[in-house]
Amino acid sequence: MTSLATHAARIPRLSRFGWLMGLYAENHARLARLFAPGDLAAGTYLSSIGDGLDLRLDVIEQHRYTTELRLTYALQDPLTGEPDPSAYLRLYHDARQLEATHCYIGRRWQDVIGMYPPPAEVIGHRMRMNTFLGKWLEYLAERGHGVATLRPVATGTAGYGGNEKNLAANA
Repeated sequence: MTSLATHAARIPRLSRFGWLMGLYAENHARLARLFAPGDLAAGTYLSSIGDGLDLRLDVIEQHRYTTELRLTYALQDPLTGEPDPSAYLRLYHDARQLEATHCYIGRRWQDVIGMYPPPAEVIGHRMRMNTFLGKWLEYLAERGHGVATLRPVATGTAGYGGNEKNLAANA
C-alpha cells in the first residue's frame, strides 16, 4: 500500500494553465500539418473538398514570430450576419503554439463569461475554445481538407454571402 502511495506522489500534476499550453502545442501541430499557414501570404484562401461546405482561411497578418488567422465555414448567423462558426487564431512560430483568441459559435465571449470575469473563468473559457479548435482541426483533416485543397481567392471577391463555389471558380 505504501509503495502505491509513494508511486502516485511522484506523478507530476498538470495545472490548468499547463494543460492549456499543451492544447496550444497540439493545435499548432494540427494546423501546421493541415495548411502550413506560416508559408502563406496574407490573403484569403478556400479549401474545397466537394461537399458544398467550403472552408475559408484568412491570413490576416504575417509577422516575424506570429501569424494572425481566421478560420470559418462562411456560414452566416441569421441574427448577426457574422460567419458562424469562426475562430480567430494566433500562431506563434518560435514557441510552436496556436491560440484561439476568439471563437464565435452563436455567441460572443462577453455574452458567455461577462465583461470582467475572474482569471479562473478566463482560463476555463480559453480551454473550451482551444478544445473546440482542436476537435475542429481534427474533423477538417478527417474530411480531407489540407494544403492540396487550399486555393487563394482573388482580392475583392471574398464575401461571406454563401457564394464560395463562385469564389473557388474565380481563384
